[in-house]
Amino acid sequence: MTTNIFVNIPTSDLERAKAYYTALGCDINPFFTDDNAACIVWSDDIYFMVLTREYFSTFTDKEFADPRTHAQVLLSISRESRDAVDRTIEAGVAAGGTAPGDPQDYGFMYARDLIDPDGNGVQFMWMAPEAAANGPEAYLAEQARA
Repeated sequence: MTTNIFVNIPTSDLERAKAYYTALGCDINPFFTDDNAACIVWSDDIYFMVLTREYFSTFTDKEFADPRTHAQVLLSISRESRDAVDRTIEAGVAAGGTAPGDPQDYGFMYARDLIDPDGNGVQFMWMAPEAAANGPEAYLAEQARA
C-alpha cells in the first residue's frame, strides 16, 4: 500500500508562504500550484498544501481556527540529526518564522517548534535510531552502561 500525507494549511499570503517553505529546503510541485494553492514537498511521501484562506474554506463547511490563536493538530517532522533540527529552525526564523520555547531534549529525542508567518506550527525532531527501534528505555539503559 502506498501512503502519502497531504496536510492542508491556510495562509494569508501565498507568495510569502512559498518563499518561507522553500527557505526551509522544501520544493514546490508546480503541477499542483496556482494562485490559490502551493504544493510544498517535504519528501516523496509528505506534502503541505498551502491554501489561501478563501480557497481553504471551499474544502469544509466548518469554520477553521486561526492558527495564531488555536491549535488543531500538532505535526512533527523528523530530521537526520540534532544539528539538522537546529539548522531547520534557524532557516525558518531567518525566513520570518518564530521558534517559541526551549528545545525539548530527552537524550534519545530532541525536538524544537517552529511557527510560520501565518501561525502554523511544525515541530522538528530527531530520535536516536536505537530508541526508535527498541524503545526509549532500552536506549537510555544502554547509555547508562556506556
